[in-house]
Amino acid sequence: MASATGVPEQNPALEEEEPLLGRPGDVTQRPGQGLQFNFITGTAVLAQAGIVILTALVWAAVFQADIILFSYHPLLNSLAILLLVQSVLVLQPTATQKDKVNGTYAHAIFNGLAVAALIAGLVIIEINKASHPKTRFQSVHGKLGLVAYILIFLQWLVGSTSFFVPKLVYGTEDRAKSLYKYHRVAGYTLLVYLLAVVAVATTTPFNVNVLHIKLWAVVVASVLVLIGVIPRIKKHKLGF
Repeated sequence: MASATGVPEQNPALEEEEPLLGRPGDVTQRPGQGLQFNFITGTAVLAQAGIVILTALVWAAVFQADIILFSYHPLLNSLAILLLVQSVLVLQPTATQKDKVNGTYAHAIFNGLAVAALIAGLVIIEINKASHPKTRFQSVHGKLGLVAYILIFLQWLVGSTSFFVPKLVYGTEDRAKSLYKYHRVAGYTLLVYLLAVVAVATTTPFNVNVLHIKLWAVVVASVLVLIGVIPRIKKHKLGF
């Protein structure tokens, strides 16, 4: 219904029912709007708060203790998760073809840096365990972490090849694009899994005896990340 000025009137009842940060999937990048806004629009601010808190918890704990070779493992892994969250946030709101392409390039850069950080973190584990290989990947965190490394590398490999060299690897672009929805679902699932791996890391001897990061703090930060990411998921991009 329009007012005398010709501007549609808002229904007060609908306004009261509208969620403060918008409805699920509401956030969409407007044509001509820079990618930088994708990092903070809608519930993204909650995701940013959560991942910054989580990263700060790890880095503060590491630098308050004596720095040893193994110290770089949590530093690099937490940095990788920070980058992975940014890669999700920058791509979620894209709508036009141009923005989707630009967003995917940014997504790929963040993911590439994250994978590099994870590989470096894995190398540090291998060097650290070289003198006592029998203890390699024996803890719950170690086993879950190994699975995470494998899954993330596969996820990165599928995402990169389907976008940059679709015909070379998959034969046709359409066949490569048919993998996009599975890649997205896998990405969101992996994010939840990675946060769980971080939570389990609080039970390791290194954290219990050296870092002293509290499980509840990790859980709170992780919940903030998920509250920020999940409402921005667009169902149609997942094939629904």
